[in-house]
Amino acid sequence: MRQYTSDNLIVHPDSVSDTAVITEVTPELAGWDYLHFQARRLPEHGSWTSTTDEHEMALVLLSGRVRVESNRGQWSRIGERDSVFSGLPHALYLPRRTSFSVHAETACEYVAVWVRTDQDHEPRLVTPADVSIEIRGGDNATRQINSIIPPGFPCHRLVVVEVYTPGGNWSSYPPHKHDIHKTDSAGGILEADLEEIYFYKIDRPEGYAFQRIYTDPESPLHRAGKPIDAVLLARENDAVMVPEGYHPVASPPGYTTYYLNALAGSAQSLANSEDPRYVWVKTGYQGQDARVPIYDIGHKA
Repeated sequence: MRQYTSDNLIVHPDSVSDTAVITEVTPELAGWDYLHFQARRLPEHGSWTSTTDEHEMALVLLSGRVRVESNRGQWSRIGERDSVFSGLPHALYLPRRTSFSVHAETACEYVAVWVRTDQDHEPRLVTPADVSIEIRGGDNATRQINSIIPPGFPCHRLVVVEVYTPGGNWSSYPPHKHDIHKTDSAGGILEADLEEIYFYKIDRPEGYAFQRIYTDPESPLHRAGKPIDAVLLARENDAVMVPEGYHPVASPPGYTTYYLNALAGSAQSLANSEDPRYVWVKTGYQGQDARVPIYDIGHKA
């Protein structure tokens, strides 16, 4: 087991030689088993050709519009928002053994996240009408959650959501963790063992967010004598890796923080445990922040 610190839990953009890749996290870099992550860019009329091999994959449009051609189907006009701060997402789920090409109908940015699998599922286009929205928390812990590939989605391991945290607010709060697989007497999942990536966008270029990652005595790294207690400064296009532990986020006043969460692990689940020292704060909420949702969600309001 490695020792994780504030320096090696964050990946900054443009750290690879491929100019089409904005930010990349590999299992080897992260020290985990499942999650591969890339934030990618294409100019108008540009393309990217690849294959999923023995992985399932999600493509999530951050901005712009693409079409995808593959040996499992073709899809056009995927994506319609100018940025993550202007509307709901489109995404495409691709199963293993899919050869595909992404063709940019406009200049675009998108995320590709993939995990190994031994299961076969059908490809599926996710449109804004398919995305469920939750306004979670209360007071200055209010945030907006867009579920793109939620638990129950017909896939093997992947879970993908987007989170918006208004300025001055906290999210992933009270702090929660998912680093041990626990079930109840009936086999229901109480906590899943999940790897997680936070990929950040900030609504102004000078913006930033803070994220703390810390383990408790039952976390495997803690038991192995390698506890985590790190505070990270996250800026535009940074990717924060959460191998274990609690991981709350704070968004400075005046700035809306966006992050895309990609998760995979012992179950296609978001079952977690909250830090018992901080759960009490939920009993004092007086209401929810009226700044979310941060854009018009139409029929979903």
